[in-house]
Formats: sequence, C-alpha cells, structure tokens
Amino acid sequence: MFSAKTVTVADSHQSTLEALLLAKPRPGFWTTGVVAAIAWLGFAAVTQYLPDIDDFERTSLLAQLAVVVAVVLALVVVAGPLLGERGGGVVARVRNAGPWLIALAAVFAAWELVTAKFFVLPRPFFASPQALLEVFTDDYPRLGDSVWHSLQLLLGGYVIGALVGFGFGVAIGWSRAVGYWAHPALRLIGPLPATAWLPLAFFAFPSSHSASTFLVALATGFPVTVLTWSGVAGVNKAYYDVARTMGASQRFLVLKVAIPAAMPSVFVGLFMGLGASFSVLVVAEMMGVKSGLGWYLQWAQGWAAYANMYAALMVMALMCTGLITILFRARDRLLAWQKGLVQW
Repeated sequence: MFSAKTVTVADSHQSTLEALLLAKPRPGFWTTGVVAAIAWLGFAAVTQYLPDIDDFERTSLLAQLAVVVAVVLALVVVAGPLLGERGGGVVARVRNAGPWLIALAAVFAAWELVTAKFFVLPRPFFASPQALLEVFTDDYPRLGDSVWHSLQLLLGGYVIGALVGFGFGVAIGWSRAVGYWAHPALRLIGPLPATAWLPLAFFAFPSSHSASTFLVALATGFPVTVLTWSGVAGVNKAYYDVARTMGASQRFLVLKVAIPAAMPSVFVGLFMGLGASFSVLVVAEMMGVKSGLGWYLQWAQGWAAYANMYAALMVMALMCTGLITILFRARDRLLAWQKGLVQW
C-alpha cells in the first residue's frame, strides 16, 4: 500500500515536472519567436527606407516602434527560458501568439506599401499607418475625452440593463405567474432593435445622456433577461428535490440552487448584451450626445478626417476587447466551481 507521504512526494515531483515543462519552450517556439522578430524588423525597414509618396511626420516613429517590438520578441526568445517558471509563462503566451505576431507584421507591411509607399489605395479614404499614429500622438486629448465619456455612458447603461434583465429573468424563470404576463410582452417588444426607440427616448427623457443610457440598458436587458430565464427554467428538477428533502426554503432554492446553476446562461446573455450595447452606443452618441466615440466618428466624417475615423474605430475595437476580457475573467472566477464543464 502507498502511504500518504509517498503520495505527497509523488505530487511534489509532478508539480516540479509541470513547472519545468512550462519553463522550457517547445522546439517550435524558437523558430516562431525568431521569425516574428525578423518580420517586425522587416516592417521597420520597409517603413523607414522606402520613400513615402507624401511628407508623413510619423514615419520614423512608426519604424522605431516596430524595432521595439522586434527587440522585445528577441529578448523573450533569449531570456524567457532563463527566468524560471515566471519566464516560462511569458514564453508560453508569446508562443501561442507567435503566428498572430507574424501575421500582424505582414499586414502592417502590406498596409504601409499600398498606402504610404505606392499609393495603390486612394487618399484620403485609406489612411496609412503613420497617419493613424499621428492621430494618437496629436489628437489624444480629444480622443481620450471621447473614450472617457463613452465608457461612462456604456458602463452606466450596461450595468442598469444587466441588473434589471437578471432580475426579470430570474422572476420569469422561477414564477409561472410572472412568466404568464411577461412572456408575451418580451416576444412583442424584445426583438425590436433598441435604435428604433430613439425618437421616443429623446422625447421622453430630460437629456440626451439619460436617453442614451436608457437605450444602452434596453439593448443589454433583453438578451440578459432571455438567457437568465432560460437558465433558471432549465435547472435540473432533481436539484430542487434534493434541497427540499434537506429542508431548504424557497429563498434558498432561488439563491443557492437556481441562480448558481443558471450562471453559465447568464454570462452568455451578458456577452450578447455587451455587443448589442456597443452598437446602440455609437448610434446614440451620433444622434444627441456632445462627446464620445460615436460623436468623434461623426465629427471625423464631417471633416473628411478618415485617419481620425479609423483611429476611433481601432480604439472602439480595443475597448470592446478589453471589456470582453474582463467579463471572461469575472466568469472564470465566479464559475470556478464549474471548471471543466463550461467550455466557451
């Protein structure tokens, strides 16, 4: 028979082996890391040494940034495995992102060639990479202020819509009486796009900010309500039977059985609501809000500042990606007890 001490020693050896495997990069990592660094150096060379068709002010800065990326990748390739377990984690992330890093360098180089070097795509409709960089270096106060106001509007409406939708979803999924009255209303009003309520919202609310908050909350609330309702209604009835045999109250069944079991569906609704809220946010800011990324897009379009417009779109994409990442982290923490069951 194995003793507890033997099992502990075996677990210790296994943990040490896993740490060594994590710290030691796979053979393909060296090739991928080196190729990625060379690709970014190639993009820097194309940017710096091929002549521009116009006098771009940020060409040298763009080339320098590409060189910095290449140097960082080279340092990770050389020094990452020497830093132990922490360095192994960095190496693992770079290894997974290696093909994307190579592809991004190739895309940036092609973008540079067809816009700034050979004028394949007409200006000003297609801006060069250094033109976008100039927007970030010169117009960052206005762009940053727009991001701040958009975040305030988005988070305010999203939180309100998520809370209201979660409450309605639990009530509909748990109570047949609530579901009887709410189900037809949801089927009638829910599928309508939130932007269809723009005229009524700007008439009913005292300010454009409150009307926009309502529209974002409306776009968020419907998917959260439907997915929460589906999750609560789909809980295995055996869970309730087991809890009742142990003396559980109605409150306990809702808070400790129904809601935890429905949380994967709730997070699906939160992800869907986040995407819908972004689309409504842009439209609402274009219609009435005096600051925000939607307003910035409209302003850039009015002045034919296409580089500013593309920069705002890039910022919106990064902001949406960041919020989705935060939502994934929250899901992983709250649903840690379901690890291995949730695969999305």
